[in-house]
Amino acid sequence: MRTPVTLSAVVPVYNEIESLPAFHAELVEALHAMDVSSEIVYVDDGSSDGSTEELEKLHLGDPDTVRVVVLRRNFGKSAALAAGFDVARGELLVTLDADGQDVPAEIGTLLATMEREDLDLVGGWRAARIDRRAKRWTSRGYNAATRTFTGLDLHDFNTGFKLLKREVVEEMPLYGEFHRFVPVLAHDLGFRVGEVAVTHRPRQAGTSKYLSLTRFPKTMLDLLTVLFLTRFADRPLYLFGGVGALLSAVGFLILAYLSVLKLATGAGIGQRPLLQFGILSLLVGVQLVGTGFIGDVLRHSASREQVPYRIRRTLAPGVDPIDPLDGDA
Repeated sequence: MRTPVTLSAVVPVYNEIESLPAFHAELVEALHAMDVSSEIVYVDDGSSDGSTEELEKLHLGDPDTVRVVVLRRNFGKSAALAAGFDVARGELLVTLDADGQDVPAEIGTLLATMEREDLDLVGGWRAARIDRRAKRWTSRGYNAATRTFTGLDLHDFNTGFKLLKREVVEEMPLYGEFHRFVPVLAHDLGFRVGEVAVTHRPRQAGTSKYLSLTRFPKTMLDLLTVLFLTRFADRPLYLFGGVGALLSAVGFLILAYLSVLKLATGAGIGQRPLLQFGILSLLVGVQLVGTGFIGDVLRHSASREQVPYRIRRTLAPGVDPIDPLDGDA
């Protein structure tokens, strides 16, 4: 019978052959120093540099602790994390990048913060980030925009160093580039989210697989998607209807003005660009309002099979609240 696992370290790997040996040794040492049962789940996200073979060696060296998931091709970090979460057995899951910039020994810092502040998710805030200047600048812009639009006051949303309770990952969708928005998605589901400052080190080997300047526009588009899902997915009419009503009102006022002008002065309005703009605004506005109504109808139909709330704990006769951090749970 297998020993229950309290903590699972989920590590996505993509072409990190040069970093893996040192990173693995440090991670094993950090987990052994903690007074919890643990495992390591590596997810090979389509590596082509020998990382797959290196991970197989690590598994053969300690098959009870090291588990490896090999994806058919490079599906991206969100998909790799989702695959690791599905395989992991721990009640707590910590995610780290295999490039060695995160410090495995600080997993204990995340755990202590989670226990002390009664959080469901703790992110490692890279207060003194060691990266290229362009990468730091784009990250600052992304973090500032995310704070502004979501209202969630965190310094570092995109850190790969996070500690989560299992119920967080079980309720949270991960696809596309949603790994960047894990704190936002968790907060929207009612989970308690926080962060703690951690050390960020320079790469010791290998090179970054991401170009910040090309990634930033895609990230901002993903942010718009997350904002829609977290604010308007339940009532799309609020978004489409609001914008549509505004455009309809503008179009109506423009057409009313032109009609009065025509009747009062007899001036020709058929060739005026304002007429075309007024007609276009009115038509687009009506279409958006209709889109919002259709979205609300579809959401209403889908909601019959969904639970519109999230329960943190239940207090009732014969029901004891269970804390995932309790070793007896």
